[in-house]
Amino acid sequence: MKSIATQRGDNGTTRLIGGGQVSKSDLRVEAYGTLDELGATMGFARSICGDEEINRLTNEIQRELFIVAASVASPRPLQKRKLDVTPTMTERLTQEVNRFESLPGILSDWALPGDYAPGAGFDLARTVCRRAERCVIRLRESGEEVDSEIVRYLNRLSDLLWLFGRVLELRAGINSGLRDKKAPASLDQTSQGTSS
Repeated sequence: MKSIATQRGDNGTTRLIGGGQVSKSDLRVEAYGTLDELGATMGFARSICGDEEINRLTNEIQRELFIVAASVASPRPLQKRKLDVTPTMTERLTQEVNRFESLPGILSDWALPGDYAPGAGFDLARTVCRRAERCVIRLRESGEEVDSEIVRYLNRLSDLLWLFGRVLELRAGINSGLRDKKAPASLDQTSQGTSS
């Protein structure tokens, strides 16, 4: 195997899929770099999860993210390449969202991340997914051609990642509802002191 240290990027530029050299601060690089971060964050969440079903789904989605990132990393016009991110991929995520939402006892409140480490891992992944979505939208708004299915896919994925966290908490018997737990006494005292 050749060394990964090619040194070609030492001047602050990188090559895009299909050719072309741009700054590493380019919006396209920022977008697919954030997708890379999303995959890594999902990998961390999966590594501490321990739930066979969630692990399997997460693994499958991580593999799909390589397709999503490759589509973002290619500056070629959409009509000159095959559509890598398909409506079928988004629909599969939608079906999983619907399936998990139908589970009895799924939290119908905002969640406070951190009560359960595996759930918190997926909460972190969700926020990175939202950031990746914003990066892709900024790229599109800059005038670059971006497959609109990518935005739909990431929007649905962030919903699913949120549900992964709630499902894991539910299966562990943990309630992380923001409004379901009484605030600590110290917070109550603080609020009383500031309201006078």
